[in-house]
Amino acid sequence: MSNSIDNGSEKMAAGPPVLSVAEMAKLDTVPWYKKKNLRMLYLIIFPTCIGVEMTSGFDSSMMNGLQAVDSWDAFYHSPRSVLLGLMSAMYSAGAIVALPFVPLVTDGLGRRRAIFLGSVIMIIGAIIQTAAQNFAMFVIARFILGLGIPFAIVAASSLLGELGHPKERAYLGSLFNSCYFIGSIIAAGVTLGTFKMPSNWGWRIPSLLQALPSGLQIAFVFFLPESPRWLISRGRGDEAMAILVKYHAEGDVNSELAKAEYVQIETTLALEKETAKVGWTDLLKTAGMRRRLLIGAFVGLVTQWSGNGLTAYLLPQILKTIGITDNHTKNLINLALTLWNFVNATYLALTVSRYKRRTMYLACTFSLLVVFTGWTIASARYAIDHSQGASRAVIAFIFLYSPCYNLAFNALTYTFLVELFPFHVRAKGISIFQVFSRAAGFFNQFVNPIGVANAGWKYYISYCIFLLFEVIFVYFLFPETSGKSLEELAFLYEGDEIKEQQKRVEKEIRDVEHRDDVSNEKQG
Repeated sequence: MSNSIDNGSEKMAAGPPVLSVAEMAKLDTVPWYKKKNLRMLYLIIFPTCIGVEMTSGFDSSMMNGLQAVDSWDAFYHSPRSVLLGLMSAMYSAGAIVALPFVPLVTDGLGRRRAIFLGSVIMIIGAIIQTAAQNFAMFVIARFILGLGIPFAIVAASSLLGELGHPKERAYLGSLFNSCYFIGSIIAAGVTLGTFKMPSNWGWRIPSLLQALPSGLQIAFVFFLPESPRWLISRGRGDEAMAILVKYHAEGDVNSELAKAEYVQIETTLALEKETAKVGWTDLLKTAGMRRRLLIGAFVGLVTQWSGNGLTAYLLPQILKTIGITDNHTKNLINLALTLWNFVNATYLALTVSRYKRRTMYLACTFSLLVVFTGWTIASARYAIDHSQGASRAVIAFIFLYSPCYNLAFNALTYTFLVELFPFHVRAKGISIFQVFSRAAGFFNQFVNPIGVANAGWKYYISYCIFLLFEVIFVYFLFPETSGKSLEELAFLYEGDEIKEQQKRVEKEIRDVEHRDDVSNEKQG
């Protein structure tokens, strides 16, 4: 009898169970568009963070379109194979060179300043590209554009996850990549409108407009609040709390969600500092970090080596291999494909994040394997008998490929990466992803023109083999990260640390509640 009384007393003393931030967020049923402050935050986030990927989308679609612009083709003496590959690949080469410095700026100066710096560099590159007088100047401009893009991408993707409300965080991360296709649509539309211009402005106008997304980021980025997590890590807790209260609680200083978020962020950062010296070697020092690094590197490779590089930078040459040689038709297909990409990518970005991450990655890789195999077979049939049916089948598979790729590699990539890496290595983790992505992109952009020119449809077989490997890797090594806050995922592979974090968070929240109760009693 006495034992049961003692147990009951202990439970009473412990208080009611503390809800996690993710659970608290689910209790909030008011949609974001009915919240004045949060609505304003998301409106500013669109051009400054989500819109960053418009630059990459513009670049790939522009390079596709320029190959069907007569004035560009004549000015650069019909670049093909190695020269065309070099032109495309220099964008990724610039990014690779910049990436070691990206975490230093993103973690040292803050997310907003990193976006600003990257945008300034890209505007300089776009101006030089527009004014290019020869092949070398055009290539250097593309290298400078590449230098700027990783600063903006790493900082913006981190800021989306760290600033967004817990309910919408996954959606924001998913929309980040779908904006790639807004840039693609603009570039495809512009090159369709300029490809008949007899002067060099037929290609200089698209080059100049590549600066537009970066201009938007420069104009609006300092209207955006800084990451609360970054502020707390710099000892600026009052500013961080003010941001959480304003945007996640609509100004309610007594909000339990804002208090719980602050406590969870502060506690997790303190625990991370206890368990890690924040350096590059931290990514290799524990089994959990090594697994994160392996998965981040893999995601970087597969976002480029799943066949998407063929349509992203080489669509006119792919169409030529199936008998489509008219420039107007090539530009129309490029525009249609980018429009279709945007529609399905946006729809998937708004829906896929509701489901389990690992399941979506499995569905993505398996469907890509099936579709790309069909694409390869249809291309082989056309090479044998030049039938119109096989040509149309290739086009159909290219359009089918789009939603299969966007299902996870577009809709979930940055959402998943932000969830995978804890705060103290997040910028470094996403930078590692970018290193492998850009290196794979450089390889693709340089090698694909040579491979397609020399091997034709047989070159596609290598992608089929790699896609099979992707399915196996995802099945055995991908973790599940959905349904939890970033702080709850900070120790995804570290069981002891997450238990300690949960205990500290619960204690801190109870202490906060106790102080509030005492304060209210005194005021009463």
